[in-house]
Amino acid sequence: MEFFCYHRDRPDSLKLRHELLEDHWSYMDGYASQLIARGPTFATDGETPTGSVHIVDLPDPAAARAFAFDEPNYQAGAYRDVLLRRWRNLLGRTMWDFPGDRTGGNRYLVLGLGSGQAADLEVPPDQDELIAYGPLLSDDGATWLGTAALVRAPDLDAARAVLTQDQYADIEFHDWEFGGRR
Repeated sequence: MEFFCYHRDRPDSLKLRHELLEDHWSYMDGYASQLIARGPTFATDGETPTGSVHIVDLPDPAAARAFAFDEPNYQAGAYRDVLLRRWRNLLGRTMWDFPGDRTGGNRYLVLGLGSGQAADLEVPPDQDELIAYGPLLSDDGATWLGTAALVRAPDLDAARAVLTQDQYADIEFHDWEFGGRR
């Protein structure tokens, strides 16, 4: 089962996140073979972390909750909240299989929070700019709750075009970059 996990930073947690960087990476090393995508999100200044995305393949919702809540930054109080949802990998690949340049262009987390009828269940036509894409689902996988995408785009307007704007209660956009050890 695939899960989308987004830890959102609490204000003024940057110092704590820096102190725990090796602990975080070591923790994620234990899940290396199960990770589909990972990486930090940033404020508009491009430098201040605002959260951390992990898309991971785990046996069940209990294992996903353990993954999310045992994470060292969460345990130390660096995160204010966690969005954890079942997810379906519509691209069938990991971020490491992304055919585009990992360093060029702008990259975004596009997070559509559902409202009513399921939307964007088909992969958009230009998959080469998608790093990860799939629906957010209830724990049992039966109910659509939104859509999450990691996308390379020339600008925020192009990233917005990945989702059908009027089909969501809210759509969030965050600067994102490939994560992991440098």
